[in-house]
Amino acid sequence: MSGILAKGAELVLLTEDEGVWKRIFNLDAQTLFDTSIMLISMLVLFALMSYLLFNPARALIKKREEMIEKDIEDAKKDKAEAMEFKKEYDEKISNVKSEAEELLSTARRKAKKQETDIINEAHEEAGRIIKRAEKEAALEKNRVQDEMKQEIISVASAMAGKMIEVSMDDNAQNELLETTLKEMGEETWQN
Repeated sequence: MSGILAKGAELVLLTEDEGVWKRIFNLDAQTLFDTSIMLISMLVLFALMSYLLFNPARALIKKREEMIEKDIEDAKKDKAEAMEFKKEYDEKISNVKSEAEELLSTARRKAKKQETDIINEAHEEAGRIIKRAEKEAALEKNRVQDEMKQEIISVASAMAGKMIEVSMDDNAQNELLETTLKEMGEETWQN
């Protein structure tokens, strides 16, 4: 089939094969030329854009990826160092705990020894105080005995003087002696 295609004022006679393609795609020489110019300009524009925008963007992305990888490696190193520091810290903590226990046990031993020393010194001091008190009591006892002897001597002298003044018989002298002894008390003679 052949057909007539009207384009503007001119009539174009088409063969059957050309007509089908022209009707479907509306292809003519000018359209093909415009399309090819457009494709070429798009390729040039794409190449220009690739050179001006895409390559710098790719380089920026590549630098960013390298920086991220470096940051990841640094983070891994930092994590490894942190784990090592944590391990050292835990060891130091355990050492500090054992040192603290050792110091506490040493302090306890020293405190126990001081306690024992203080108790021993207190016992010794108490013993000295008791001995001093016993000595003082013995001295006081001796002093009192001496005073009593002096008093007995003076009483005896007074009695002797009275006996001489008054001639007494033996019964009166015995009564006077017994009365004097009762006044002084029996404990004085026993000590």
